[in-house]
Amino acid sequence: MQTRKGNTVDVFHGTPVADPYRWLENGEDPEVERWVERQQEITEGFFERMDPRRDLKKRLTELWDYPRVSLPIKVGSWYFFQKNSGLQHQPVLYRQKGLQGRPEVVLDPNLWSTDGTVAMSNFSVDDGAQYLAYTVSASGSDRQEIHIRDLEKKENLDEVLAWCRFTNMAWVQDRGFYYSRYPKPGTVSPEDEVNFSQVYWHTLGTSQDRDVLILERPDAKELGFSPFLTFDQEYLLVHVRHGTDPRNGIYYRKQGQDDAFVRLLEPGEASYDFLGNEGRTLYFLTNFAAPKGRIIAIDLDRASRENWTEVLPEGEDVISQVCYVHGEFVVSFMHKAHSLLRIYGSDGALSKDLSLPTMGSIEGLSAKQNQTELFIGFASFLYPPVNLHYDLGSGILEPFGQQELKFDPERFETSQVFYPSKDGTQVSMYLVHQRGLELDGNNSCLLYGYGGFNIPVTPSFSASRILWLELGGVYAVANLRGGSEYGEEWHRAGMLENKQNVFDDFMAAAEWLINNNYTKPQRLAIEGRSNGGLLVSACMTQRPDLYGAVLCIVPVTDMLRFHRFTVGRYWIPEYGKPENADHFAFMYRYSPLHNVQPADYPATFVVTAHGDDRVVPGHAFKFAATLQAAQRGSAPILLRVDTKSGHGHGKPISKIIDEHADIYGFLTKIFNI
Repeated sequence: MQTRKGNTVDVFHGTPVADPYRWLENGEDPEVERWVERQQEITEGFFERMDPRRDLKKRLTELWDYPRVSLPIKVGSWYFFQKNSGLQHQPVLYRQKGLQGRPEVVLDPNLWSTDGTVAMSNFSVDDGAQYLAYTVSASGSDRQEIHIRDLEKKENLDEVLAWCRFTNMAWVQDRGFYYSRYPKPGTVSPEDEVNFSQVYWHTLGTSQDRDVLILERPDAKELGFSPFLTFDQEYLLVHVRHGTDPRNGIYYRKQGQDDAFVRLLEPGEASYDFLGNEGRTLYFLTNFAAPKGRIIAIDLDRASRENWTEVLPEGEDVISQVCYVHGEFVVSFMHKAHSLLRIYGSDGALSKDLSLPTMGSIEGLSAKQNQTELFIGFASFLYPPVNLHYDLGSGILEPFGQQELKFDPERFETSQVFYPSKDGTQVSMYLVHQRGLELDGNNSCLLYGYGGFNIPVTPSFSASRILWLELGGVYAVANLRGGSEYGEEWHRAGMLENKQNVFDDFMAAAEWLINNNYTKPQRLAIEGRSNGGLLVSACMTQRPDLYGAVLCIVPVTDMLRFHRFTVGRYWIPEYGKPENADHFAFMYRYSPLHNVQPADYPATFVVTAHGDDRVVPGHAFKFAATLQAAQRGSAPILLRVDTKSGHGHGKPISKIIDEHADIYGFLTKIFNI
């Protein structure tokens, strides 16, 4: 399909940059709507002959039909958790008394919409378990409203708090809570609606217009705030961030007082995760002077850096999560991109190693400082998510809930390999496939990567991925620079001017798979989502000959305009700012949209959603149009646009299954599986 070209040209530091499909950024333009409709018709036409999606959808539905329970949170004698029985659009919030108690429904988001597109994105319970504050978002949007429910009366209060994104709620007994919000639309310019973050206090039973402003920084409008309290509720702490930069700050003051906040730690230097406190001594996990992490104690009366106390020093493995509970530190380490779990005393002495079910990932730790029990979320490629309950007194570790498998994990195996990247750096990669795989170069292989924002890609479970394995496919996951698998140095080696390292790592993974006869270019697919969409789109423009198929899902592709849409400016610390001449030079060099040249491109499936207000659909639209115009081969360049969904959060199960049926349907047709 040929798309109308405009004449838009921008000039960056003396370099003219054409943007012929700028008009596709306006998704509400009737011409854009017609263009999308035509793209959808072409995509559906691709599936008309020998459509495999019906059978794939049937098997995906079977695989997804198993109970999934979130990490429980204990409040008083109650355990709160979310559970999806299998094919429910949205998980249901339950509570139960005791580990063996009978679960009772607290909230069922499936009742909020007929198609399951209204979701609960976060919740918080006051210490007395009398009230629940929860956030609601629609159609996958990052925009949130806070609702409040009386748990005893089982009814909602009248007040609704608007203009929130990514907020948490920090309760003070049963009186109210702190939360963060953004300006009311219309009070600032549209581009500033995701700036000027503020912390407010909300008193139960009052309207939002009576909320009290607690903290703002109009002198630094791009800072974001997240309030939380120490377990004893003595101190109100605020996590201070600049976009997605992990190097945060910490402000604090005595809870309930009107004193100015003390800027204990300023953002931009290192990461600081608050763990707990003993009086005026605060514990943090930090990578300050320790790229792989260490635990420190800061005495608020002697808070200068020279007085910090090191509790647990940096070691060989990366500290990924810590939970301070009952005077001990439960520490999750990342060892060669999978998890280890150890317990240390308050003096930093090793107390115990906890054995995990298999090589996998700790996906969360849940406990309160004054409790004696801990929940551990665990999963692996062939091990569905399970919550483990650990009693610190008895030392007993046991599952909370049961798994129900709809496949035989013994049919498959997982291994880990290490390969050299372009500059010689050793990179790890996981391989999952059927046992007894013949290495003849003819296997269909799906290579996944992310490589950014300090986010690790470790062993995790996906019901849809099992389908690919059952089809005989190889699944590969590369632990690229830009993530946190090997500490902050690994992250920084894949950001800003070092971003090309990420692409080199990924292309080297593809070459390793080919050279070791796992697959061949014609049968190698690459997949990336969001920042991973940037990854695969950059790699396909740099080495189109290396792949047979590309899955480019909710991608970032325009590196010169990403910061002009919704929350895109949050990513500047990671990517850079094109208005900076030095940044422009390296960003323009790899920007996928601007590096498409006439070539024989592999079959490409670009996926986005109308409601994505994180990575706006314009990225996908412009990239698809540019690829289609530049394609010199016969492979299809297709676009899939979902409705009433967003970047992925809160997507109902039915839409997830439909999307994966299309994705695997695309691959089975391209590879003739």
